[in-house]
Amino acid sequence: MVAITGITGNVGGQIARTLLAARQPVRAVARDVRKCDAWVARGCEVAQADLNDAVALTAAFQGAEAVFVLLPPNFDPSPDFPEARATAATLRSAIEAARPDRVVYLSTIGAQATQSNLLTQHTIIEQALGKLPMPITFLRPAWFMENSAWDVAPAVDNGVIPSFLEPLDKPVPMVATADIGRVAAELLQETWSGRRVVELEGPHRVTPDEIATTFADLLGRPVRTEAVPRETWEALFKSQGMKNPTPRIRMLDGFNEGWIEFERGEAGSRKGRVTLATVLEALIGARAK
Repeated sequence: MVAITGITGNVGGQIARTLLAARQPVRAVARDVRKCDAWVARGCEVAQADLNDAVALTAAFQGAEAVFVLLPPNFDPSPDFPEARATAATLRSAIEAARPDRVVYLSTIGAQATQSNLLTQHTIIEQALGKLPMPITFLRPAWFMENSAWDVAPAVDNGVIPSFLEPLDKPVPMVATADIGRVAAELLQETWSGRRVVELEGPHRVTPDEIATTFADLLGRPVRTEAVPRETWEALFKSQGMKNPTPRIRMLDGFNEGWIEFERGEAGSRKGRVTLATVLEALIGARAK
C-alpha cells in the first residue's frame, strides 16, 4: 500500500495513475475526501487528514508500505517560516509513529541553498525529515513547466509574456509535472537505505525566450517575452495581496543569479521525457475549454 498526499493535483494524480497501472494498492490522503470520489471509483482507499493534524496523519499513514508527501504551496509565508516549521514537526511525528517502510518527499531544486528564500520552506522540512529512522528520498524537481499557465492569457491576448526570470536568454532548469509524478512513482517502488536526494529536470534547460517562441509556434502568431524590472517586484507583489514578498523575490534572485541550482549541477540530475511544447500545448488547450 502506498499512501499519497496531494492526489488531487497534477503530481499526486500522476503518481496514483502510475501505481494503479502497476497494480499497486493506493491510499489517497486528503483534507477533503469528497474530492477523491474519482479515485475511490478506481479502487483507491481514502483517509481524511490535514497535514497539520498529527493524529489524523498518523492514522492515514498507518499500515502503508510507502508514503509520498507533497505540501500545498505557500507563496506568502510569514517571516522565519513558522508555517513550514510547524508542518515539519507534524510530519516527522506522524511518520515516526506510523513507521512506513520508506518515504518520498517532494522537495525542490535549491533546497541545499544557504540563502533564505521561498524554497527555504523545503529546506526546513528536509532537515526535520532527514532525521527519521526509515529510508527517505528527497525528490528535488526543477522549476515547473506548468508555471507557464500564467503566460497563456498574455501570449494569446497580446503576444507579450512578462518574465521574472532574467536574463531572457538564460537557460533555466525546468520539468513537467508528468515527469515528476512518473519518477516519484518509480522511487516509491524501489528499495534503498538511508537518506538520498534525486534531482530532476526536463530534457533540456529552457530560456524565457524559448517559452515565447514555443508559444508562437503553437499559436501561429508572434509572441515575445518582456522582463519585469526587478525594482517593481515588491510593489507589484504587494498589490496582488502578498504581505511578505521578500522570500519570493529572493527565490527569483536565486534562479536569476544562479545560486538556486541542483546540488550536483546539470550533469548530476536525472532527465525527464516531457517537452516544453507538450506542456504548453496542453495549457493552451485547457484554456480553450
